[in-house]
Amino acid sequence: MTGLSGAGQRAVSAARAGGMFARSGLWRPGPPLKVVRQLGALRRWGTLLGGTVASAAARDPDVVAIADQEGELTYGEVDARTDRLAAALGRAVGAGEPGRAGGPRRVGVLCRNHRGMVETLVACSKSGSDLVLLNTGMSAEQLVTVIEQQGVQTVIADEEFAEFLALVPAGVQSIRTGPELEDLIVTASGARVEPPSKAGRTIVLSSGTTGRPKGADRRARPGLSPLTSILSRIPYRVHERMLIDAPLFHTWGYAMLQTAISLRATIVLRPRFDPEQTLRAIAETGATALVAVPVMLQRIMDVPDEARRKHDTSSLRIAAVSGSALPATLATAFMDEFGDVLYNLYGSTEASWVTIATPADLRARPGTAGTPPPGTTVAILDEEGAPVPPGTTGRIFAANELPFTGYTGGGDGGAKEMRDGLMSLGDVGHLDEDGRLYVHGRDDDMIVSGGENVFPSAIEAVVEALPQVREAAVVGVPDERFGRRAAAFIVVRDGETLDADTVRDHVRDHLARFAVPRDVHFVDALPRNATGKVVRRRLQPRPDADDPS
Repeated sequence: MTGLSGAGQRAVSAARAGGMFARSGLWRPGPPLKVVRQLGALRRWGTLLGGTVASAAARDPDVVAIADQEGELTYGEVDARTDRLAAALGRAVGAGEPGRAGGPRRVGVLCRNHRGMVETLVACSKSGSDLVLLNTGMSAEQLVTVIEQQGVQTVIADEEFAEFLALVPAGVQSIRTGPELEDLIVTASGARVEPPSKAGRTIVLSSGTTGRPKGADRRARPGLSPLTSILSRIPYRVHERMLIDAPLFHTWGYAMLQTAISLRATIVLRPRFDPEQTLRAIAETGATALVAVPVMLQRIMDVPDEARRKHDTSSLRIAAVSGSALPATLATAFMDEFGDVLYNLYGSTEASWVTIATPADLRARPGTAGTPPPGTTVAILDEEGAPVPPGTTGRIFAANELPFTGYTGGGDGGAKEMRDGLMSLGDVGHLDEDGRLYVHGRDDDMIVSGGENVFPSAIEAVVEALPQVREAAVVGVPDERFGRRAAAFIVVRDGETLDADTVRDHVRDHLARFAVPRDVHFVDALPRNATGKVVRRRLQPRPDADDPS
C-alpha cells in the first residue's frame, strides 16, 4: 500500500477485511430481527470476549457453544449464565471495593479446559475485572508467589488444585469450579448486567522456560483486527466445530477461544489431552478444526497406525498449532497422514502471533514459521538495529495491532527492547527471498563454541531427521577448551535402537564440524512445561554422557 494516503490505506484494509468476513460467513444474511439484536449487542458490549458472547447469543441463541464432559450449552445459555456469574462475582468479591492501586478487582483463574473456565473468562470480561491466567503446570508455591506479585484478590480454581487453594493467603477469596461455581450461577438474580465503564486487563504469564514467569499485560482493545489477521491465513468459517486442546490459560488457546466465539463456533473441550481421545473426539463430534501445540501432534503421530486410522477424521479441515517450535519432519509427516490441513503460528506471549504458515508454506518449506498477516511487520535486525538481507541471521523484531503494555507485578525486564516501533521477540532467525520467516531459537540459546555460533535448532532438525528419533533437544554446556559445546538429548522411538556415534556421523554429514554434539544423552522424555515448550534449563549433562573425548 505504498503511496496511499492514510484514508486510502484504511479503505484497502476495510475491503480486505470485508472479503475475509464474507468468505468466513460472518457477513452472511440472517433473519432481520436476529441481525438487529446482534448489532445491538455489539454496540452495547463491543467486540471483547463478553461482547462476542452476547452478540453470538443474539444471532444464534440455539447453536451449541460448548461441548464438554458435562454435556452441551448453547450460546443463549452461556450468555445468560455468564450474566448471572458476573453479577454473583460482583457481590462475592465486593463490587464496590477497589482493586490493586484503586483499579478493578483482579481475578486469578486456574482451570483445565472446560465450561467453568470459559464461563469464568466471559463473566470477568462482562464485569470489567482484571484477569490473571494461571498456569496449571506450576507448583503450589509458584502459584502463591504469582498471585501475591500480581495482586490477585479472588482465585477461581478446579478442585484438583486443592493444595494450592489451601495456601492462598488470608484476604484472597477462593472459589472452586464445579458445584460451588454452579451454585453461584443458578442462585444469582437474572438482573440485567451493564457493560463495565472500562474494560479489564488480561494478564498472561510468560512460559518461564528461561526463568521466573512474568505477567504480560495485554490490555483489552475493541475491534476486529485480531480476527482479521487470523482469517487472512486460516480459512475458519462460521459454525466451525473447534476442538481446542491447547490450554486456555495460554495466549494461543485463549486467542482461539476468542476466535471461536466470534465465529459462533461450537467449542469442544476436554480437561486433559490424550492423543487417542483427541482422535475419538474428532470422529464423534465431526470436529472441523483442531487447536493444539506441536507436541500434541507428535503424540498423535506416535499412536500406532492401526489405532490412529480406525477413527474417521475426514471432517478435519484445519489443524492449527502454536506455542513452541514445529519440527519440519513432524509438519510433513502430519500432513502426509491427515492431508494439507496444518497451519503453524509463531509469536510470543507479549506479541501474540506475528507470522502464520499455511499448508502451502509448509509443503514448500517445512521448517518455516510463515509470513506476517495484514497489520503485522516483521524485521530481522543486527546488533546495531540495522536490517539484514534475506538469508542473513539476526534478531527478530515485530510490530502489530495486538497491544502489549509491559509486565505486571514487578516482573523483571519491565519493558521489551524496541527499535523504530518494533519489539524484540527474544529470538533469532532469518527471512528468505519470499518473506518467509525461519526461527533458529532464543537469542540466549545460541552456543558459541571456539568462536563459532551454533544454533541448537539447526542441530535438532538434523538429528530429528533420523528415522529412529522421536524428538531431540540441544543445549550448550561448559567446555574448558572451546568455552561451550553442544550436548544433544534424544528420545528414541519405541522399538528402535540408536547409538551416539551414528548421531554424530549423521550431524557431521550435514553440518559443520563445530556443530557436531560431543555429548549425546538418550532420555525417556524431554522436560516440557504445560504448553509443550522444552524447558532447556532442566536438561542437565550426566557424568556418564557418551563423549569420546
